[in-house]
Amino acid sequence: MTQTMLKVTGLKVAYGGIQAVKGVSFEVTQGELVSLIGANGAGKTTTLKAVTGIQPIAAGSVEFMGKPIKGQGAWDLARQGLVMVPEGRGTFTRMTITENLQMGAYVRSDKQGIAEDIERVFAVFPRLKERATQLAGTMSGGEQQMLAMARALMAQPKVLLLDEPSMGLSPIMVDKIFEVIDDIHKRGTTILLVEQNASRALALANRGYVMESGEVTMTGPAKQLLEDPKVRAAYLGE
Repeated sequence: MTQTMLKVTGLKVAYGGIQAVKGVSFEVTQGELVSLIGANGAGKTTTLKAVTGIQPIAAGSVEFMGKPIKGQGAWDLARQGLVMVPEGRGTFTRMTITENLQMGAYVRSDKQGIAEDIERVFAVFPRLKERATQLAGTMSGGEQQMLAMARALMAQPKVLLLDEPSMGLSPIMVDKIFEVIDDIHKRGTTILLVEQNASRALALANRGYVMESGEVTMTGPAKQLLEDPKVRAAYLGE
């Protein structure tokens, strides 16, 4: 039986008196790519921040690999294998690509394994290998997004959370980023993808959840959501 890697039940998050997330429930099973889609301001990023210990949870539960993790910090969760690539990338701009990758392995102590994983990551991201000694801050936004994803893989994630990876990128780089996400998934990584580009996100996903105004309003197989008239009208411009 496939293991449930991430299970969120009745999640509520508030900023001051405003409830940003209103009882959201979803799950991600081992080997899946699950997309959480919705318009800007729907509560997708807040949900991810709450799941990963960055944002306090007002109510509800979060389980990672069958164990409750509510109240644990992002550092502890990354060590356990719940790793997020935040919106806005957050690369170490004054470090080289290789140094950024080494920083991604900060929760590990196996030097040989880290060196081997850098080579594996370079196989997925050949563009980064070409520029291994270049400072991250001198790269394009798309290249920095690749670096942020590569750095997250260095932590050996059991579940990789991607927050708006295509935001602000050129159409060519968006194509490349989604190719890489597909490749990472096919290599066996379980992924929760939060993305405004609904058509691209659902095209890659096994299942999807639609968020509106802090609530999950629809869920189902990704192919089914892609063909749903409501989803097409709201998110695909049809």
